[in-house]
Amino acid sequence: MTILLTNGKVYSGGLFKEMDLLISKGRLFVFADEKRASASIDRVIDCNGKFVFPGFTDVHVHFREPGFSYKETIRTGALAAAHGGYTTVCTMPNLKPVPSTLPALQQQLDIIEKDACIQVIPYGTITMEQNGRSALSDMEALAPYVCAFTDDGKGVQTGDLMEEAMIRAKSLGKLIVAHAEDESLLGGTSIHDGKYAASLGHRGISSESEWKQVERDVELAAKTGCGYHVCHVSTKETVEIIRQAKKSGIDVTCETGPHYLTMSDQDLEDFGRFKMNPPIRDAEDRDALREGLADGTVDMIATDHAPHSAEEKSKGILNSAFGVVGLECAFPVLYSRLVVQDRLIPLTRLIDAMAIAPRKRFGLGGGDTADLTIVDPDARFTIDPSTFLSMGKATPFEGWEVQGSIDMTVAGGNIVWEK
Repeated sequence: MTILLTNGKVYSGGLFKEMDLLISKGRLFVFADEKRASASIDRVIDCNGKFVFPGFTDVHVHFREPGFSYKETIRTGALAAAHGGYTTVCTMPNLKPVPSTLPALQQQLDIIEKDACIQVIPYGTITMEQNGRSALSDMEALAPYVCAFTDDGKGVQTGDLMEEAMIRAKSLGKLIVAHAEDESLLGGTSIHDGKYAASLGHRGISSESEWKQVERDVELAAKTGCGYHVCHVSTKETVEIIRQAKKSGIDVTCETGPHYLTMSDQDLEDFGRFKMNPPIRDAEDRDALREGLADGTVDMIATDHAPHSAEEKSKGILNSAFGVVGLECAFPVLYSRLVVQDRLIPLTRLIDAMAIAPRKRFGLGGGDTADLTIVDPDARFTIDPSTFLSMGKATPFEGWEVQGSIDMTVAGGNIVWEK
């Protein structure tokens, strides 16, 4: 199908420009205001009053297949991503079988080929058992098919093992992506940090368990020259460690999630939809993350979309499974709170963090491929998980009043979501 998008405000080269876009055979062609395409057009879409962005990219999602398809499948996860304006996602490896060998990874690749409506790129594991402790995975065999290596959900527990992993990843031209969590610093029952955990009589997940491991890994990245990326940063100390590492020229980047940028532990309620790892921390941590996003220390935003069954999320904040969903509401939440309400960052910075920086860091291409997100910036609505296409419904943003709806998502030239 050949599609002409007219009258939209198109984000290009860091600026918004009024121009026409022609989508043909999966490719994108640009026309100036005074010119029109001469090609045969199957459909003309008037984007008057709408923004046209590069398709969003999320480098941290959990689609649960193979192994846990009762929580989410690649098909439902990809549809949810398209609903949220995402055209590329990278799937974490806490699956069954664990993608630590090529035969195990191939099971996931086959399902992606069959069921994904957007670009879905898997991670390979760092360790064979995806436990932060076992022997290294078959990185050489996995490398051509994965975006990077991670044991997300588990931190690599020894410096020697992480150094070995970095050396091998660097030789393969791949990033090491770290869920930073020193298990020796957890203690007690791990729920949420700060006053909320204390009020329930439990010790939370300490900030130190995150930042101490990042501190170690930054030194190893400097030593090995390996590209290092930190998942779901949640503490002010981590932000400062990464800020100083960048000043020193170390090849380090990081992400944080919408919930860490918009909430503090004062917003928590005793529902499973507030249970995630790392936890939502206090206002000082939230503000440090916001400052880091504004000044570029925090490179990108990733949702850590982690669906579970309704039963698994029905046991309150103490006993529910870790993980919340957010693919389908990330943009309106961030646009409403950070751009419109708090005026913390301009819209251009948000688009860079959600679309440009992830592709650049992970080498996910782009160019003239027709991956686009069309947004109505003025549309207001209430976040209602019953409208989600994901099998997971547990989001901390339930009931929020937001603006900025996704009107259409185009992936590889195909319309994969339309309001």
